[in-house]
Amino acid sequence: MIGNAPFFVVGLLFLWGLMAIFTQKNLIKIAMAITILGSSVNMFLVALGYRTGGRVPIHFLEGDGGPMVLPTPQAMTLTAIVIALATTALILSLIMLIYRHYGTINVDEVRRLRG
Repeated sequence: MIGNAPFFVVGLLFLWGLMAIFTQKNLIKIAMAITILGSSVNMFLVALGYRTGGRVPIHFLEGDGGPMVLPTPQAMTLTAIVIALATTALILSLIMLIYRHYGTINVDEVRRLRG
């Protein structure tokens, strides 16, 4: 029913995040692009676990009939969300330190002030 639409959206988000990482000069925008990139990977994991007509992966609630949705990609997605949160917090704290030290969050200015 939904076909390849989630994979198309994942590809667009991934390319959008990757393009923003390489084209933006503001460190906050680069951090947002990294977050978008991580979200596209999470969406890819959820799309991999989808099954048409799938049931809840809890055996005592659904019984033995029919295919079940894969629980492993869901667990990996939850783990990836926690890791992405920690990574984003680290990136933002590094951006704050760069701003305190250099007085700017522009990548070109920070490179020029090296010395």
